[in-house]
Amino acid sequence: MKFSRRDWLRSASLASGAALLTGTGAFSTLSAEEIRKFNPRPLDNPIRLGSNENPYGPSQKVRKAMIDAFDVSCRYPWSYNAPLVEMIAKKEGVTPDHIVLVAGSTEGLKITGITYAGKGDEVISGLPTFLSLMTYAETWGAEINWVPLDKDLNYDLKEIEKRVSPKTKLVFLCNPNNPTGKLLPANEVLDFCETVSKKTMVFSDEAYCDYIEDPNYPSMVKLVKEGKNIIVSKTLSKVYGLAGIRLGYLVARPDIAKKLSERVVANTNIMAIEAGKTALEETEFYQFSLQKNLEARKMIETTLDELKLPYLPSQANFVFFHANQDAKELAKTMLSKGVIVGRPFPPLNDWCRVSTGTLEEVAYFNKVLKETLG
Repeated sequence: MKFSRRDWLRSASLASGAALLTGTGAFSTLSAEEIRKFNPRPLDNPIRLGSNENPYGPSQKVRKAMIDAFDVSCRYPWSYNAPLVEMIAKKEGVTPDHIVLVAGSTEGLKITGITYAGKGDEVISGLPTFLSLMTYAETWGAEINWVPLDKDLNYDLKEIEKRVSPKTKLVFLCNPNNPTGKLLPANEVLDFCETVSKKTMVFSDEAYCDYIEDPNYPSMVKLVKEGKNIIVSKTLSKVYGLAGIRLGYLVARPDIAKKLSERVVANTNIMAIEAGKTALEETEFYQFSLQKNLEARKMIETTLDELKLPYLPSQANFVFFHANQDAKELAKTMLSKGVIVGRPFPPLNDWCRVSTGTLEEVAYFNKVLKETLG
């Protein structure tokens, strides 16, 4: 039976967290069966909590699918893409010609950057945010019109809309935003995207959409279906645990999707295709990943509360907190004690982003953070 984020969020409960003494260093452990099926990464030195990776996976079923695919790994992948594209299209409620399959969503961001923003063109984006599209567009001569986040550290949608001009070829949104983890109000972002898409292309980076706790929160795919000038980016790197496999996709109106497809450089491969097909059908690992992310995030937030360090409400697999010191210096100290945290995100240089990890990893992070800032 297929199991969606909406189904899971309606049925899931953090009651299991009663067994989890959050923030104290004590945590629930996995059974031998869970370790076999969900493949938690072992404790490493240093513990890496800086890249927003899923600490679990690939799952047992996905690993088997990739191994079984070795028999056709001598083939080019072109003729094997269609079933995966059809699965993604069905999941998103569109026809296959709306889908652009890419080797990781970062590839989708880059090809969009060079498609819609060349020399002398302009991209408008909030700051800080995920930079790949803008960095690549800038390399090809585009100008980036940076709009600071508002006082609540949300995208300043009114200011962004105000700055749109004939020179603007694309407006970029990351929602939930990386590094803040914050989610824009549904009605506001829908209205913004619909209005701005009448003037220029809007790109909605939804890499963290699976973590959104409101089951009714809309993807901007809703506007793609209405024929708007919207491109949506999604990935299998996060909840699905396939960051190292490199598999993502764009959803756009067919004429836009065709234009983007012509720019794709990093194509998928046989292993990624089979991994993706299996991951999209596997409900147990998806459910497990969401549950463990909630538990790990709660552990981090409990420790930050104890330390009286402000943090933003996250709808992702990381927490962004005010460190009361330069993030570079905190990162150096944490690394010296065996933990990697996120890089600085100017201009919020005294804020730090930490990814959720396994419960063991997070317990160690909490211990080190208390030693450092307690």
